[in-house]
Amino acid sequence: MSTTRWGILGAAKFAREHMGPAIAAAEGAELAALATSAPERAVPFQKFAPNLAIYYTYDELLADPTIDAIYIPLPNDMHQPWALKCLAAGKAVLIEKPVGMDVAEIDELIAVRDASGLLAAEAYMIVHHPQWLKMRDLVQSGTLGDLRRVSSTFSYDNRADVDNIRQQAERGGGGLRDIGVYTFGSVRFATGQEPARIISKQLTLENGVDVHAQVTAEFDGFTYDSTTSMRMTPWQCVEFHGETAIARLTAPFNPLVFGEARLDLVQSDGSSEVFRWPRENHYVLQVEAFQRAMKGEAYACPLEFSRGTQAMIDEVLG
Repeated sequence: MSTTRWGILGAAKFAREHMGPAIAAAEGAELAALATSAPERAVPFQKFAPNLAIYYTYDELLADPTIDAIYIPLPNDMHQPWALKCLAAGKAVLIEKPVGMDVAEIDELIAVRDASGLLAAEAYMIVHHPQWLKMRDLVQSGTLGDLRRVSSTFSYDNRADVDNIRQQAERGGGGLRDIGVYTFGSVRFATGQEPARIISKQLTLENGVDVHAQVTAEFDGFTYDSTTSMRMTPWQCVEFHGETAIARLTAPFNPLVFGEARLDLVQSDGSSEVFRWPRENHYVLQVEAFQRAMKGEAYACPLEFSRGTQAMIDEVLG
């Protein structure tokens, strides 16, 4: 098996704690290079990638002909521009969410991807986790009966972290771009549907960014409601409520951090079944799926899927 040599643009905390270790642990992957202007920030990466090459600029890393794929964990407003540069340099690119600041940016990226023949995709890890594959199977097989309601919540409280880029409008901050991609995108993934219309939206803004959003939408046959917040107690839960059963994910978006990946299935007669995935790492699964897609396998989250989620975000923020 050939090895995919990865580079990372920037020594972001998320890359250090999650995606860097995932690349190092993934089958057929090597974390080969990191670009950072502060060499001391590379030291934690060298603990799990001892042969890591360090570049002081992003362009220097992109010029390395031995690098096959790039992971981008930069601030939101830098995702699409540097993804375009990666493709121009002949690199496949896995882009942290959100892929772009709006649908227009994603459309441009899709066009460049198609022209390049290279893989470019969003790091939307949940679609690689078996709990979401199971939920999709339950919903689309009719196990729940006709679906009538989907409810999704994802929240945390970062009000004390005033310098966080999520609090900065000019860097593409806000709760919807950060975690609304999950509350919105997950229902699209599990049902295979797009919203017919946004029924209502209630946004709380601080310094030009959404810190709390409550949204309801109409889909074919069911209603959807979501709460996405950067000002509430940390919580996450998703429920798919059908006419004959309800299925609930208790750690839908970052299991192993928030809690155990678990799906509760409750039938209308009161009988229940619990499915657990205590050790699955969706970041590792994502890297391995991306590498297979580089060789021609279909990818679970193509840019067209990301565009659909961004269209919902654009409509709510518009």
